[in-house]
Amino acid sequence: MSGTSTQMTRWFGRSWLGLGFAFLYLPILALIIYSFNDSALPSVWGGFTLKWYAKLAEDREMLTGLWLSLKIAFFTACASVVLGTLAAFALVKYRRFKGRTLFAGMISAPLVMPEVIVGLSLLLMLVSMQRALGFPERGLLTIWMGHLLLGMAYATVVVQARLSELNPQLEEAALDLGARPHQVFLLVTLPMIMQALLSAWLLTFTLSLDDVVLSAFLSGPGSTTMPLVIFSRARLGMSPSINAVATLIIVTVSIGVIVASYLIARAERRRSQDIAAAQRGA
Repeated sequence: MSGTSTQMTRWFGRSWLGLGFAFLYLPILALIIYSFNDSALPSVWGGFTLKWYAKLAEDREMLTGLWLSLKIAFFTACASVVLGTLAAFALVKYRRFKGRTLFAGMISAPLVMPEVIVGLSLLLMLVSMQRALGFPERGLLTIWMGHLLLGMAYATVVVQARLSELNPQLEEAALDLGARPHQVFLLVTLPMIMQALLSAWLLTFTLSLDDVVLSAFLSGPGSTTMPLVIFSRARLGMSPSINAVATLIIVTVSIGVIVASYLIARAERRRSQDIAAAQRGA
């Protein structure tokens, strides 16, 4: 009886897991399939074609928006990892300093605050600055600032979780052996948190690439990102060319995730081998 109950529980769990994956990934699969649809109607299959990809190559508005989104996402991810790492170090390494609670709250605020509120507050601040100083004009810089505010909060959480798990005795041992603080960071701490940094970079890049709310508030003339282009066109009726650009992004992101996962797994295996070799030598 217990064996049958265990099998039923296992079957039930796997069924729900399968349904969850189907709910998440079947729409993406349908989008990819219909990007090769010869019919202009997204719900009618008219045969296989690549014409929407050819038309995408001629769509200057979409390509310009995609290039702008990629630039903003790249710089957002890089800056978010740097600032998020510094914030995480301050919160983990320095348990007590004046204003720590306020600092931690300000870091976490963008995570729990609606993006509409964040975007509106940034817009009001930037408009006031522009009236007073004549700078900055709404465009790439202002969108990047808004994405950085959100991305830094996510990067801080990811890096802070990894730093909290590190054994501080490793860094102390390096200091006792004569390493300077910057050498300890570069040679000891940085390799141990590299996986978290890479995860934070990928996360903030993805969040910036598909952000609509902040970009809508902070964009200006001539600075329309790809999600805003897609959103504006979707209100007038979906075009298969949108499926084509979405498919290209899905393929690119999937390749990036696979490569990153492989590099992380290889680094983890190498680190485990080094630890095992050091233990055998000891």
